[in-house]
Amino acid sequence: MPLLLLIRHGENEYVKTGKMAGRLPGVHLNERGRQQAADLAKALVEVPLKAIYSSPLERAVETAEPIADGRKIEIQLRPELMDNDIGAWQGRSLKALRRLKKWKIVQQAPSRFTFPEGESFIQTQTRVASCLDGIAASYRPKDIVAVVFHADPIKLAVAHYLGMPLDHFQRLGCDTGSVTVLYLSELGAHLIRLNQRPPFDFKIPTK
Repeated sequence: MPLLLLIRHGENEYVKTGKMAGRLPGVHLNERGRQQAADLAKALVEVPLKAIYSSPLERAVETAEPIADGRKIEIQLRPELMDNDIGAWQGRSLKALRRLKKWKIVQQAPSRFTFPEGESFIQTQTRVASCLDGIAASYRPKDIVAVVFHADPIKLAVAHYLGMPLDHFQRLGCDTGSVTVLYLSELGAHLIRLNQRPPFDFKIPTK
């Protein structure tokens, strides 16, 4: 099984509206997000990636494209890597949502929460971990694979592989334009780096 680079997409303007984007179409990288994507591509230029996977949402694909540029690698889209299905909360104001009693459940006991007309955090974690397991099973131990997707799914995946309670996943950091490095093997998982942004102060192992 390979070394996985779990990459969060770059910044987008929708965040500044104070609303939850979820899976809304048409959410693109802003100027800073495009620069973050370029910085990631530059930092990873010498890394011999075997494959690049991405959530099909625009902000993820636009982050993956500069990384793939110049490589003979096609970005493989996986719907299972999409952001949380937040259902009826999609497009709603965070300020208004924070007033709801349910918001405390999201923050303090997410394992007990299901988004209205959407999915639960448990369902998100299960689909993402299953997708990453499938990706990892296709490669050798020395291979390096980039996977570009979203903050909560990345944190939920890390919590899963480290055996952390789901209710603790929000204690992990995952900034825009960051890389979390996870090595998967048949014996378990090893978190090599968490929430690292370029320029990297570490060297990713290569062949």
